[in-house]
Amino acid sequence: MDKRLLSIQDISCVGQCSLTVALPVISACGIETAILPSSVLSNHTGAGFTGWTFRDLTDDMPKILEQWQKQNITFDAFYTGYVNKTQIPYILEIMDKTARAGALRIVDPVLGDNGKLYPGFDESFPKEIKKLCEGADVIMPNLTEVSYLLEKPYPGDNYTKDYIEEACRDLHKIGAKNVIITGVSFEKDKLGCAAFNGSTFDYYFTEKIPQSMHGTGDAFAAAAAGALLRGKSIIESAKIAADFVVESMKATLGDKDHWYGVKFEKALPFLIKSL
Repeated sequence: MDKRLLSIQDISCVGQCSLTVALPVISACGIETAILPSSVLSNHTGAGFTGWTFRDLTDDMPKILEQWQKQNITFDAFYTGYVNKTQIPYILEIMDKTARAGALRIVDPVLGDNGKLYPGFDESFPKEIKKLCEGADVIMPNLTEVSYLLEKPYPGDNYTKDYIEEACRDLHKIGAKNVIITGVSFEKDKLGCAAFNGSTFDYYFTEKIPQSMHGTGDAFAAAAAGALLRGKSIIESAKIAADFVVESMKATLGDKDHWYGVKFEKALPFLIKSL
C-alpha cells in the first residue's frame, strides 16, 4: 500500500506558504498527500500585505473525522503546521483515530519568527501547541519557537552550540522523539539546522542567502516530511530540505515583484532528484 500523509494547517490562498506549499512539495516526493485545512486566508499575514480575510474551519474537523471513520480512511503520517489552540484537541483525536500502525507525527510548531508571535496568536498559545509536540516523532521549530516552547528569552543571534544542544535536550524531554532546530548559524555566511535523536547531534549548513523571504520554513518542513516518508533519516531529511530551500531562494532572488514567497516550484526538480 502506498503511503498517505495528512497535512493539517491553513490555506493561505496567495503567498506560497502552508498547504499551498505542503501539497505540491510532499506530492513531488512521491507521497499521497491528503489535507485538512485549519482555516482559509485570502493571503498570508506576513509583511507586505496590508490585510487579509480569515475563515476558521474548527467546526468542520469533528465532522470530517466522522466521515473518515465511516469510510475507514487512515494515514501513515501526520504533518501539522499553522493551527489555532482550539483545534489541538481535535487534531490529537484525529491522529489517534485515523493512524495506521507506526504512523509518524511530524510537527512544525508554528508560533512566530524574529522573537515575536505571529498575528492572531496570544501568549497562552505556546503551552497549547506544546501538546502537539508531546509524543511527536519529529518537531521542527525555529529559534523563536524554541524560546516560546521552553519559556526562555529569545536569544537573537547571541547563542552558542551549547545553547542549541541544551535546547534540543529540553525539547526532547517534553516528549519530542526527534528535534530539528532550523535557522541555526555559527558563521555569518552559513545557515542551517541542528538535529537531535535523543542521543546524538548532527548539524548541516548551507550558504546563507543574503535576503529574508516568506515561506522558507514551510518549504523546509514540507520537504523534510516528504523525505522522512521516503525512508530518509532525520539528518538526511534535514539536508534535503535545507538544500531545497536554498535552491528555492536562488530561484527567487532578483525578482522584486515576487516579494511574498519563494519560487519553490522552480526547485521541485532538484528536490525530486535529491530523493
